[in-house]
Amino acid sequence: MDKAIQLEKLAKTYGRRRGLVDLTLDVERGEVFGYLGPNGAGKSTTIRLLLDLIRPSGGRATVLGLDPRGDAVELHRRIGYLAGDFTVDGRQTVRECLTFLAALRGGVPERRIDALAERLGLEPAPRIRSLSKGNRQKVGLVQAFMHQPELLILDEPTSGLDPLVQHVFLDLVREARADGRTVFMSSHVMSEVQAVADRVAIIREGRLVTVDTVAALRERAVRTVELHFDGPAPAEEFRRLPGVTEVEVDGSRLRCRIAGSPDALVKTAARYTVTGLLCEEPDLEELFFTYYRNGAGHDDRVAA
Repeated sequence: MDKAIQLEKLAKTYGRRRGLVDLTLDVERGEVFGYLGPNGAGKSTTIRLLLDLIRPSGGRATVLGLDPRGDAVELHRRIGYLAGDFTVDGRQTVRECLTFLAALRGGVPERRIDALAERLGLEPAPRIRSLSKGNRQKVGLVQAFMHQPELLILDEPTSGLDPLVQHVFLDLVREARADGRTVFMSSHVMSEVQAVADRVAIIREGRLVTVDTVAALRERAVRTVELHFDGPAPAEEFRRLPGVTEVEVDGSRLRCRIAGSPDALVKTAARYTVTGLLCEEPDLEELFFTYYRNGAGHDDRVAA
C-alpha cells in the first residue's frame, strides 16, 4: 500500500532564503505523525507544498499515492486541512460558515457538524468577526474534521485553544487514528504531540534533524532522579557514571539528571541501602531544544 505522504529531496527556496533543504520523509497510513520545529523552521512550507499551495524548487512529493499538482482536485476531497493562519468570511455566522464549507465538500450531515461544535464548546450563532482567536480556531477544527477525511493535515492546530479544548482535540485525533485515518500535525511544542503521535520528525532551519518514535525519544530524554540512602550519599561514584550530570547531595539525599539509559545508575545505587526513590518523567521538551542548540551557528536564512 502507498504511504500517506512520501517526500523525496523536497526543496523550496524564496530568492536567497531557503525554506526546505532536500527533505526526505515517509508518513505511514493510519499513523499520527508529529512534525516539530520552532516558528520559521519550515513546517508551514512543507504543508503548503503537500497541498500544492506553493510549488517546490526541487524534489518530489506524493500524497495518498497522488501528485499534489496533477491530482489536486481528487486529493483535496480526501484531505482535511487546517491552516496555521485560518481565516474565513467574517460576516458569516459560525453555522453559515460551516454549512457553506460543508456544501463545498459535497455535503456533511448537520448532526456531525453540531456534534463537533458541541464537543469543542463552539456556539453556532455568533458572527466569525466577533470570535476570539480560540473560537476561530475551533471553527477551523470543525471544518477540518467534519467530513471524516482520509488524511488530516493540521498546521499548529491548538494555537489559541485553552487546555480543556486541547484535550478534546487530542481525543479527536485518537478517534481518527482508531478509524484508520492518518494525521499529520505540525507544532512547535513537543508536549502537545507526545500524547498522541506514533512518530515525530524534528525540523531545524529547513533540514530534517531526526525521525523517531515517541518511545525512542523518551528513552534518550533527560530524567531527574532523586535517591535517599540510609547514610551519607556516595556522590563521587554517581558523578563518574555515563550520562549523569548535575549531581547534588544533601546529607543522605542525592539528586541528579541522567540522559539515556539509567542502567548504570540503578546498579550503582543497588550497592547501597536505598530508602527512597523518585524518578521524574523524561523532559522531552529539553531533548527537543537540544537538537537546536547542537545546530546553532547555521548561517543560511530560512523562511517559515
